Parts: sequence; structure tokens; C-alpha cells
Amino acid sequence: MPMSIVLKDVSATPVTCSHCQAACCRMEVMMITDTGVPEEHIVTDEWGGETLRRLDDGWCSAVDRETFRCTIYENRPWICREFEMGSYECEDEFEAVKKDLSMMLHA
Repeated sequence: MPMSIVLKDVSATPVTCSHCQAACCRMEVMMITDTGVPEEHIVTDEWGGETLRRLDDGWCSAVDRETFRCTIYENRPWICREFEMGSYECEDEFEAVKKDLSMMLHA
């Protein structure tokens, strides 16, 4: 039996990068391929694995906190290139951040 894949119309999504406040930029990003990420944004763990540097509050070090835009966009890691606006993963992260913010505001 052929498997059908449901396509999602991302143009109808309520999540857009311009008003999301970079929910995806709080995730851990493994450096799988060399895209030219500047060294100051890379952390190497004790096993030699590389990740995108995250600040003490969990934010990616490459995010401009004023605009919520990536300062290394042209050289961003592969996973950042694959994380599409409006995808399931995008909406899931957006909802998780909204929930966290709501809990902090009502604590």
C-alpha cells in the first residue's frame, strides 16, 4: 500500500521569524559540518564534539538580542539551515517557549 505524506501549508502558520523571538535559538546545536562558523561561537566538549556556544541563559551566542536575528546567518550550522519556519519542529519550540514564558510571568 503506498504511503501518503501530508504536506503542510507553512504560509498559514502563526509562527514567523519576525515575531517569534528566536525560539529555535535556545536549542543545543551540534556542529555536524563545517559551514565557517566563527571560532568564538563554537564550544568543544571533553570528547571533542563541537556545539554552537550558548550563553548562561541558554541563548545561542550568535543571536542579536535587539533584532533576534542570526549574526552569522551566511555561516550558520547545517541544523539551523534545516530548521524551517512553520515546520512542526518550529511550532513545537515556539509553543514550548511561550509556555515557559507564561510560567515565569505567573510564578
